Amino acid sequence: MIPLDIDRLRRAFPGRTIDYHEVIDSTMRAAAGRRVGDVVLAEEQTAGQGRHGHTWHSAAGDGIYCSLVLRQAPVLTLALGLATHTAIFEATGLVCDLRWPNDLMLAGKKVAGILVQAAGASAIAGIGINVNHTWFPDEVASLATSLRLQAGRPLPREEVLLALLPAVENIVAQDRQAILQAFTQLSSYASGRRVQVDLPEGMIEGTTAGLDPAGFLKVRKDDGTDTLIVAGGVRAARS
Repeated sequence: MIPLDIDRLRRAFPGRTIDYHEVIDSTMRAAAGRRVGDVVLAEEQTAGQGRHGHTWHSAAGDGIYCSLVLRQAPVLTLALGLATHTAIFEATGLVCDLRWPNDLMLAGKKVAGILVQAAGASAIAGIGINVNHTWFPDEVASLATSLRLQAGRPLPREEVLLALLPAVENIVAQDRQAILQAFTQLSSYASGRRVQVDLPEGMIEGTTAGLDPAGFLKVRKDDGTDTLIVAGGVRAARS
């Protein structure tokens, strides 16, 4: 395992507190109560958090497992997706797809995920990126990929982080309409995509019909009615 060059990151962002752990249960837990602008990084998480109570596979030394403390902002999850998209492209040249609301995809598989939790006037944003993974557990092997698997070479994690932190700062500060427009342009899931959505009341299938002003996803069912997806697991429908 090649550890993160934490000194390089701290030199690049002297105004930030970067809390670094070799092993931690969850960077999001460690970020609770910290100041806006602080960053928590780990080489390995033993209880990484995903959406809907899922865990995030956090292999030691292979990925980026970080949490940032941010001010609350409109459509924050979508803005963070755009920032992660930007950072991955700048660092690797790979162009991800954005699966509403919080997944980044390569070759139809998940390469990064975002989880945002409110913390008073602030928000804790957990960002997990599969960078140098070459193996995944059986339960996610068919669903996940890594930047290394797609690029065909090992990649320095610091380069992604050096691009990620400024991208988050720049994109989160944009107005809501600019973020919605950019997300719609970069996501194949925002409009015209046949999807299945797991909702508490059951699964629905339909075609995505854009985002509403709050950033929620509209899905048009086959009977012509629209359902607004506020939260739910969205995936491409089987052909």
